[in-house]
Amino acid sequence: MQLRHLLFLVLLAESLVARAGAHSVIHCPLRDERYSIDSPLIDVLLKPEAKAAIGRTEPALLESMPSMFANTTPPSFSAIITLRTLASFKHIPETTLDPVDEALKSLPVTDSDRQARCARYDIENPRIDMPKGHPRLLLFQKINGFRDGPSVEAAQRAFEALAQRNGWGLVVTDKGGTISPHLLKKIDVIVWNNVSGDVLTITQRGALKSYLEHGGGFVAVHGSGGDPVYFWDWYADVLIGARFLGHPMTPQFQDAGIVVEDSGPIGRALQPGWTMKDEWYSFIASARISGTHVIATLDESTYSPTGLGGRDLRMGDHPIAWQKCISDGRSFYSAIGHRPESYSDPHYVTLLQNAVRWAANLSDTTCKDGREVPRQ
Repeated sequence: MQLRHLLFLVLLAESLVARAGAHSVIHCPLRDERYSIDSPLIDVLLKPEAKAAIGRTEPALLESMPSMFANTTPPSFSAIITLRTLASFKHIPETTLDPVDEALKSLPVTDSDRQARCARYDIENPRIDMPKGHPRLLLFQKINGFRDGPSVEAAQRAFEALAQRNGWGLVVTDKGGTISPHLLKKIDVIVWNNVSGDVLTITQRGALKSYLEHGGGFVAVHGSGGDPVYFWDWYADVLIGARFLGHPMTPQFQDAGIVVEDSGPIGRALQPGWTMKDEWYSFIASARISGTHVIATLDESTYSPTGLGGRDLRMGDHPIAWQKCISDGRSFYSAIGHRPESYSDPHYVTLLQNAVRWAANLSDTTCKDGREVPRQ
């Protein structure tokens, strides 16, 4: 059976389930995977037998957990960490986790487990009436992981103000069902507003990937690239282009110098850079390695990149905002934006405005076959 035909049948099945008013999702990621120390912690906590197995093998793992880790109702931090991550937070040696892993892998995955795993996804296919304006933006803010309300709300206000000022059409949604081929045909740019946690079903993932590869635009801010663990490699490694390592805690928010190295349509008006206060992300490796076009970097000499427990978060080459071609699509990510005040900083607002224009294919350059080229 051809992949396109199979995708159509799955979409049809999910549509029929949604119309029937069912509350379960039939095609969510990790639905049938065995339990392990690399499962989302939220799934482990939802299964009593899994918690009991941990209690027998390494009880210290689940003892004295912060409430944000123990919560099993999304949005929850437990959706973006695993038992392996939790062990590192608690300084429990990984060598002690083998018995836990074996015990978890021996547990059956039941229909109830599948339903619990899929409950945080949605297949609602809402009707979208786009307001007048161009380009047309979908401000997407479904969050299953960590939700920092003030930053999400400040970013929403900033994009709404940009849309009004520039004559863009904008719709706000927290429904994963909007990421469908039918609805994405109406959209020029998807804005991922501090989205944390895995939020798309398998078919919704396919729709987003196809949208980008066929010329769509994507803009993501801060928390959209800040999860400790990802369960969709394409999102982290291709679409965003870097994996989160940590952020300073001594103190958490610091003034830092931003160096704008881009002379293209996004960064040109912001050179040579500016200084602002925010929560500064470090990444496991520079986004430059994954083939991004770096817009701005952090000057690590202007702040203290020290994380929890004195962890050294210096990267040397420290990109903080970048753009990338995904086949014919355009992707932009900025790690700036934890503090609500960041979204009223005139430099940052200009950066976001220029990023949306580029992602909407309204700037000097565009993307073709994975390369940035002059727009004709």
